[in-house]
Amino acid sequence: MLKETTTRTNKKKLSLLMAIMIAPIALSYMLFYWGAPSTSVNYGELLKVEQALPNTGLHKTNGEAFNIGQLRGKWVMLAVDSGECGELCREQLYYMRQVRLMQNKKMDRIERVWLIDDNKAPANGIKEDFKGTIFINAQESKLLKEIPARISQRDHIYIIDPIGNLMMRFPKNIDPAKMAKDIKRLLKVSRIG
Repeated sequence: MLKETTTRTNKKKLSLLMAIMIAPIALSYMLFYWGAPSTSVNYGELLKVEQALPNTGLHKTNGEAFNIGQLRGKWVMLAVDSGECGELCREQLYYMRQVRLMQNKKMDRIERVWLIDDNKAPANGIKEDFKGTIFINAQESKLLKEIPARISQRDHIYIIDPIGNLMMRFPKNIDPAKMAKDIKRLLKVSRIG
């Protein structure tokens, strides 16, 4: 009688132990197949990466030679606009500066680039206001042709990863807090840069 009771108790314990070990695996399969979230957690739109951006020769507005490959190892926030830089352009440059500053100790892992898509030189005040931004003359460049847009390239702020892939773009009427959160997440999970 005692042996039977002990055997039943041991079987119950073994069954309970097996259920505890199998439950997380079963739960993960259930969540994967039936409970997958329908929306992503990022604010910016992920872009399909087909190849790294072309490493073509460009020039900074001061005449110095430049190519996008010089920024390898860094995350890059990129804006495209006219050298005249209207209200949306100034807003984007401001948000890029502020979002970079919000990254605190990790802000050195981020560069800011403005591709000027026409022959107009930016005013000196813009260069002073957004010191640290790399100003590039990109009119009719191969690089400019590789940047996708829904309507206009000027509507977005883009993100280039440390290996040179254009991988994300933010909407026209940007929410800088959400943008900063996305970039913070990218910097946290990235092992590069």
